[in-house]
Amino acid sequence: MRKFEVCKGYENKGVKLPVRKTKNSAGYDIRSLYECDVNPGEIIIVKTGVKACMESDEVLNVYPRSSLGLKKGLTLTNSVGVIDADYYSNLDNDGHIMLLLYNFSKNIAHIDAGERIAQGIFSKYLVTDDDTSSTDRKGGFGSTNKR
Repeated sequence: MRKFEVCKGYENKGVKLPVRKTKNSAGYDIRSLYECDVNPGEIIIVKTGVKACMESDEVLNVYPRSSLGLKKGLTLTNSVGVIDADYYSNLDNDGHIMLLLYNFSKNIAHIDAGERIAQGIFSKYLVTDDDTSSTDRKGGFGSTNKR
């Protein structure tokens, strides 16, 4: 099953699940849950209130919308967010998709609540024939280095 859901604790916060705007769009538009400002040179975490469920051999890649850099001087700090299938419903944060935004401009960047700031694209991926990874995820955001 592949779908987006509202994270636990955000059911009554006005979360809008990601949607594709046209039938041939690859990306699902992801929105900021809250209004915020990003100062020049600042990095902030933007909550979405959304989590993604997918098959075990799939990934959700999250990219900044092209207008984010052009109009606001913002980008994702890691260029592309990688949401693994086992991030869904983890114990730390229920799989909450949060975006790390960096303001590379000289102006304060304003984001409205509900503004489309990123797009998520589901993809299948391959592993090597001799892959031996068998460790289960221990936590949420940034947890892979905590083992």
